[in-house]
Amino acid sequence: MNYLHKVRVKVLNPAAKLPEYKTPGAAGMDLRIIEDIGFMLPGEVMKFGTGLAVEVPVGYVGLIVPRSGLGSQGLVLGNLVGTIDSDYQGEIFLTLWNRSDRKIKINAGDRVAQLIIIPHAEVVSWEQVEEFGVKTTRGEGGFGSTGVG
Repeated sequence: MNYLHKVRVKVLNPAAKLPEYKTPGAAGMDLRIIEDIGFMLPGEVMKFGTGLAVEVPVGYVGLIVPRSGLGSQGLVLGNLVGTIDSDYQGEIFLTLWNRSDRKIKINAGDRVAQLIIIPHAEVVSWEQVEEFGVKTTRGEGGFGSTGVG
């Protein structure tokens, strides 16, 4: 596979494992936690270290998203999606939320999230106006205004 960028990574803890694509064509690289805490109780939110810091290239952003297998068990990211900006160079932390009604076992080395690195552009500046220049059919119609289903 020819990759567009090499992303620099610091291993801050010897228990850390580098993010990796598990299958060809995967968009996300698995992130693992380094703490072994036993069980998370229903409704509990906890912060875990990955033992890694990454240097996201300028013009890119790292998005941290949950793994679908864990979500089906009731374990999701506390903030649902995390952002690693290109100017952040500290450890990647993951906040997990047990939204199930049962305790969930958490082990060091568990793959609990995915890191997706995508391009972004800083292309927006703001112009304050009294009215928009183009009127649309939808206008100010909000939730459900385009129909259900």
